[in-house]
Amino acid sequence: MIITRTPFRISFVGGGTDLPDFYRQEYGAVLSTAIDKYMFITVNKSFDHRIRVSYSKTELVDSLEEIKHPIVREALKYAGITNGIEITSIADIPAGTGMGSSSSFTVGLLNALYAYKGILKSAEALAKDAAIIEIDRAGHPIGKQDHYIAAFGGMQYIQFNPDESVFVNPVIFSPEVFEELQSNLVLFYTGITRPANSILNDQKRNTPEKLNVLRKMRDLAYEMRETLTTGRNLARFGELLHQNWLYKRELSPLIASGTIDKYYQAGLDAGALGGKLLGAGGGGFLLFYCERQNQPKLRSSLDLKEFSAGFARQGSQIIYVGGI
Repeated sequence: MIITRTPFRISFVGGGTDLPDFYRQEYGAVLSTAIDKYMFITVNKSFDHRIRVSYSKTELVDSLEEIKHPIVREALKYAGITNGIEITSIADIPAGTGMGSSSSFTVGLLNALYAYKGILKSAEALAKDAAIIEIDRAGHPIGKQDHYIAAFGGMQYIQFNPDESVFVNPVIFSPEVFEELQSNLVLFYTGITRPANSILNDQKRNTPEKLNVLRKMRDLAYEMRETLTTGRNLARFGELLHQNWLYKRELSPLIASGTIDKYYQAGLDAGALGGKLLGAGGGGFLLFYCERQNQPKLRSSLDLKEFSAGFARQGSQIIYVGGI
């Protein structure tokens, strides 16, 4: 038996520039962090030749082609495993909430399947293979940033190049900045889940006329990294988060809604310096940068459930190996 643990993520700025419609013309960049909420994948031998897959549904099939879960089917093909295996998954956070769950699932599954075959892959190789499986083979219209932050962990400035290469650079900042940033980020669950595909497809269609907006979002990633590295004015982090949200709303009318706009404005009125919906938009988690003295007012102003999440330094890990 193999068990992997793969972090979810919070993407701060630059999301959308990791889509091929943009980065194949000019480089894209994001700043993201892994968080201490995880996807757990278990892989084990089955008692017979069949394949059993358990997620929100349970599938028991005789062949790969019968598997309905596209990521599981394509990952098994990619890893060269054709039968006699059981796969289960469990997550700390529900799908469709903007924390990169499908990519964490893909990275964690691939890590487990490779380990099942006695193969150890680097974080870079895991991220690259997972992106191929989810984007190229399963056909999900997403960018590549989630695979890389799930595989590498930590807080990263990630650059996506026209030649398909990806540079992953850790953000270097002091322990004091680390602690202050964590304490100033407040996360709420909107209770709205949404499929990201429709939003991302609309965003992709709009890319040719939104190139200048995407360039500005990309450049915010560099400025945010410098803000954290220097540590001189952390309030600037909140301002950059707010600017990124204003740009992001221009990419597609599906990203925000009247309800989300109401929550966001209430947060600003309560003293937050900036924020954003995580992921593609539409719902899920709403993040604010709010200094500690204003947080009681922020919490009382929003009729939403607060969610606690800290930064995670490690990416996808094999946490258990039993008899195989």
